[in-house]
Amino acid sequence: MNETTRTYDVIVIGAGPVGENVAERARAAGLSTVIVERELLGGECSFWACDPSKALLRPVVARADARRVPGLGQAVAGPLDVEAVLAHRDKMSSYWKDEDQVDWLDSVCVDLIRGHGRLTGPKQVAVQTPEGDTIALTARHAVAVSTGTRAALPPIPGFDTVRPWTSREATSADKVPGRLAVVGGGVVAVEMATAWQALGSQVTMLVLENGLLERMEPFAGELVTDGLREAGVDIRFNTSVTSMAREDGEVRITLSDGGQLAADEILLATGRAPQTRDVGLESVGLTPGDWLTVDDTFRVTDVDGGWLYAVGDVNRRALMTHQGKYQARIAGAVIGARAKGEPIDDAPWGAHAATADHSAVPQVVFTTPEVASVGLTSREAEHSGRSIEIVDYDLAHVAGAHQYGEDYRGRARMLIDTDRNTVVGVTFAGPGVGELVHSATIAVAGEVPIDRLWHAVPAFPTLGEVWLRLLETYRG
Repeated sequence: MNETTRTYDVIVIGAGPVGENVAERARAAGLSTVIVERELLGGECSFWACDPSKALLRPVVARADARRVPGLGQAVAGPLDVEAVLAHRDKMSSYWKDEDQVDWLDSVCVDLIRGHGRLTGPKQVAVQTPEGDTIALTARHAVAVSTGTRAALPPIPGFDTVRPWTSREATSADKVPGRLAVVGGGVVAVEMATAWQALGSQVTMLVLENGLLERMEPFAGELVTDGLREAGVDIRFNTSVTSMAREDGEVRITLSDGGQLAADEILLATGRAPQTRDVGLESVGLTPGDWLTVDDTFRVTDVDGGWLYAVGDVNRRALMTHQGKYQARIAGAVIGARAKGEPIDDAPWGAHAATADHSAVPQVVFTTPEVASVGLTSREAEHSGRSIEIVDYDLAHVAGAHQYGEDYRGRARMLIDTDRNTVVGVTFAGPGVGELVHSATIAVAGEVPIDRLWHAVPAFPTLGEVWLRLLETYRG
């Protein structure tokens, strides 16, 4: 090896949480590993998504919960301390510095090269460093692409002149816009509308669809809609933006119905696209900008030789950090086993198969109220052709809800595969339900029979008692 040519067992492109975990697991398997990153170690999640967004949302949710508790309402009646909230967000984002991440990488003995990594052929990666040098890397066993996603921006006329917010600007802004237009109705849209409305913006949501959170159970979007409107958010459904322009410091927005809207900032929360436009896919016969299709061991299926892996959002299986880290644990173990010539256990729920991607993906939406889900929705279950029974329960009837706060509103849904007598999907919507999702995930991933689940006794009085109520409803 020399300064410009290096060989490792494993090369990982992208040092977000997913890439870091692939590298750590490969190194734990005894393989020499290098990770390549052109921005900050920790990636989107640490600096522009999970950590900063939840830091913005935590005070909002905590205040909303406290207002429901007798004796606390008056104490939290005033506005949020915006300066303190933004300072907490900055701290949780490590002030957009990655020294701690570098120290962790050193502690697990993974090498780091800062720069833009591109595939140049089978098992070959060229890294353009910030200094303008090129380092040629060769992998003995595997290259893993973990470059994640970027904001997918619609081609709206006037876009170039407006400089719209994406999720990055929405989670890192250092001042509160007086008026914020949010385009979209998914998770980023509802969470950022929740946060910035509470921090003092007048938020208007422009939603193409007929409801929020359209991929989840309908009641979840309906409860979130009610919560946002009660907070003062103006939500306009079946509405799209036909053009925009920035004039005299404000954004002038033309809507599909011919109406006009003025805002200080506009957030485009219209989906995600793979970060693969400039990673050298063409050198191995793939199309730049495409999602990377993989099997359950994360080998890219359209590349011969079995050396290329795609892990995390870039493979489009489950665009959430926790699921990407799960994939990374699987992929790292797979790469290690194949390098050593060990057997691969890729049967469903095996050590080397990411089965949960298909049937047990958990998610929490940190709005007021919260939404938590895992597994199938009723719509997905219907399309799957399974024999499903839907069990609904009003969360407000659980004793723990009365303890949680006055005027509690929420709902729970459990989907039971009646042929197998197991739970295949659960959705909760209501204050505090985020902490219920792991129990649901265990029930779904563990394929726990309903008869055995009956013996899992929930503590009284907690929100978790909803499990007993759902089972009682099902058993009649």
